Amino acid sequence: MNIEDFRDYCLLKAGVTEETPFGPETLVFKVGGKVFALTDIETFASINLKCDPERAQELREQHDYVLPGFHMNKKHWNTVLVGTGISGRQLRELIDHSYDLVRASLPRKQREELAAAEQEGE
Repeated sequence: MNIEDFRDYCLLKAGVTEETPFGPETLVFKVGGKVFALTDIETFASINLKCDPERAQELREQHDYVLPGFHMNKKHWNTVLVGTGISGRQLRELIDHSYDLVRASLPRKQREELAAAEQEGE
């Protein structure tokens, strides 16, 4: 997966916005105003993704390309190294997991609005 594929995949999800709140070099994807993925635009060497704490630990133990979240809460965030053995399928699954976790934490009204937007887009 390259940065264009990553960007396109994130933007396919309902309610996603892209921003650069930490400066022009860091691309951030949000749902409902909350971050679910971020990466360095220039290098695209890694992606920070939210993760269930137990699963985050399991992934770190199983894969050398999954590290505690760089500059993030290490309990809830992983840094996934791109181009070091992770398959595109697994990376998409981890992006989905991050998006789903953040989306599930949104207020009910926002979740309902996202669900309605998904149904309209089908």
